[in-house]
Amino acid sequence: MTFTEQANGIFRQAICDYHLIDNVDTTMNNPFERGTIEYNLYLKCWIDTVQWHLEDIIRDPHINPEEALGLKRRIDRSNQDRTDLVEEIDSYFRKLYADVKPAANARLNTESPAWAVDRLSILALKIYHMQEQVNRKDADADHIARCQGKLDVLLEQQVDLSTAIDQLLEDIQAGRKYMKVYRQMKMYNDPSTNPILYKDKK
Repeated sequence: MTFTEQANGIFRQAICDYHLIDNVDTTMNNPFERGTIEYNLYLKCWIDTVQWHLEDIIRDPHINPEEALGLKRRIDRSNQDRTDLVEEIDSYFRKLYADVKPAANARLNTESPAWAVDRLSILALKIYHMQEQVNRKDADADHIARCQGKLDVLLEQQVDLSTAIDQLLEDIQAGRKYMKVYRQMKMYNDPSTNPILYKDKK
């Protein structure tokens, strides 16, 4: 089994587990051992799934403004959790390939493996929810056809992205490419770099 075959299976499991109750306040019951890559992949997709539905809720045109502000703050925290977890997954890859000596002509990839995995998790969510649209009984034939066309493209993207990630990991393992990870420097979350926050201290 390739890495992405494993990842895509875990993503599907997390999404299906969430939709058993389909509530943004559902407690996650991660079936994998804490500290493993499997645990982090499940957690990653769970965070993405909850945030997907928070983004749906906040777009309700009749939402109470105070509730919307609370949701926006929750989405901000979720984005930070997502970023932190992506960096943790990259740490896993760095340890996994720590003993690999890159070739003299090794090249750098445009993104780290974990950020590509991040996109794969979001793609799994798009596929799940587009399939829901295809299966709708209350939608007309034109809607179903449009969504089926989009679903076909998403499934093709999933195959392509999975292949690209597996090839990247193979290249890193063989020394043909090397990892270089830049930590995300989100200035708006930092009270020392966000002017709105540090001005309040004066």
